[in-house]
Amino acid sequence: MKPLHHLMCALTAALIAPTVPCSAADFPEKPVRFIVPFPPGGGTDALARILAAKLSESWGQQVIIDNRGGAQGSLGTALGAKAVADGYTITLGHSGALVINPHMYDNPGYDTLKDFAPVTRGTDMPYILILHPSVPAKTMKELAQLAKQHPGKLTFASTSAGPQLMGELFRLMTKTDMVHVPYKGAGPAVIDLLGGHVGIMFSVPSSVNPHIRAGKLRALSVSGMKREESLPDVPTMTEAGFKDFGDAREWYGIVAPANTPADVIGKLNSAIVRALNAPDVQKRLQPLAQKAVPGTAADFSDYIRTQFGLWGKVVKATGAKAN
Repeated sequence: MKPLHHLMCALTAALIAPTVPCSAADFPEKPVRFIVPFPPGGGTDALARILAAKLSESWGQQVIIDNRGGAQGSLGTALGAKAVADGYTITLGHSGALVINPHMYDNPGYDTLKDFAPVTRGTDMPYILILHPSVPAKTMKELAQLAKQHPGKLTFASTSAGPQLMGELFRLMTKTDMVHVPYKGAGPAVIDLLGGHVGIMFSVPSSVNPHIRAGKLRALSVSGMKREESLPDVPTMTEAGFKDFGDAREWYGIVAPANTPADVIGKLNSAIVRALNAPDVQKRLQPLAQKAVPGTAADFSDYIRTQFGLWGKVVKATGAKAN
């Protein structure tokens, strides 16, 4: 005979809310779907797979990666917003998709501040300005001069809204004309950059560091207030004479659909924070140049709201639109 608690849960689930767990005490009791709103091959996918392996080990339940690229992360993020709010679908919250796309798309398919229950921040990292070796510039100032000499000839790739805005800011600050080429994710963009089909890209270390070290791509500078540990010889954008880029960074976190029960959010938070703090996970993040920054769900909610306002001002200043 089942214990009284399980009988009550069964009755409640059957009569009131069949899709919402009665209690988070035994969460998770089945596989968890982890939506990544970009194709395989980039920093989001790398982080998600590291976390999925650790969470599967901790929970004894499979965590299934579901890559849904498109519209600079908006398609997969919208899918996550519409999932059943029971904790069994979580989404890799990407800074571009959450706090920039809503200012660039007329309708991204979700309301960042209403449609999600933040779980925790995950990692953050600087942007790197990189070139194909065929582009004859060794510094940001040389690149600006080259762009002025050849208006409309240089191309810059973007993989999401953040890198696109970094390119738009560069064009605005240098009063130059470069052609923007959008991609669904870092994987296909880096392939084209390596092939010389595009010449310039603002990226994150996890997508390009191996190619920089191999000499296949040239790094000009990194955002942030100090140099990137994985690329100590590359100057900051401030050192390169472009202080207006400041401490711009890309970040990832975990979100669930709005109205996910608070106790389930608590279980997700504790498990993911524990995973991010694990020495073996941090060791795997190190070559990706992703810094783990986990925290409470409330802190992540406040951070999203602050970033939403800040990037909204940048979008307005540049006049950038999704294309």
